[in-house]
Amino acid sequence: MTLPFEIKTIEKSNEVSTVINKSNFIAQVHSISAETEVKELLSEAKKKYYDASHHCYAFKLADGTFRYSDAGEPGGRAGIRIMNAIDHFKLSNQLVIVSRIFGGVKLGVGPLGKAYYESAYNVIDKSKISNKQLFQRAIIITNYEQISSIQRILSLNSSIITESDFKETIKLSCLLKKKEIESILKQVSNLGKKWTKFNLLNQHNYQ
Repeated sequence: MTLPFEIKTIEKSNEVSTVINKSNFIAQVHSISAETEVKELLSEAKKKYYDASHHCYAFKLADGTFRYSDAGEPGGRAGIRIMNAIDHFKLSNQLVIVSRIFGGVKLGVGPLGKAYYESAYNVIDKSKISNKQLFQRAIIITNYEQISSIQRILSLNSSIITESDFKETIKLSCLLKKKEIESILKQVSNLGKKWTKFNLLNQHNYQ
């Protein structure tokens, strides 16, 4: 699947507790970029809330990958309801974990599903959501005659120079906004005979 140019995600991790019928539902929301991050975050939640009877979760990535788990709760009453909350806010690269500390009162199947949805909804609703743009990593090699023009083009297209190496030639490591790459290449080409080499790497991230 082609990655979208823009996604919505929370700016930083957050945690909100919701008490429903004496059970404490502790919801955490995290921004992630790969499925490999889920295991570690889930392990941290289990250690932090070791007295919780269930640690249910759902996550969705920008490439369309998604997973959810009921973690021992009745099927269809936890993981999918957490995913519903993520989808409600149209988020990507998002993980929500809900740890349930049982308070001695059984909720019943219907109210249980509602409790997991409400907990996930609350933690997202109380988090700051922002739009993030897709960037692609690139190496640009140019010369001293060309550098001012290249820097101007990059600046006008919201590119980020992460590292500069000035020797006989100039090597720029940078992040190019994915939707602007075609325009950047065209602008460089329009400079004429002056020499610049682009190497687009297969590395993407959201900023």
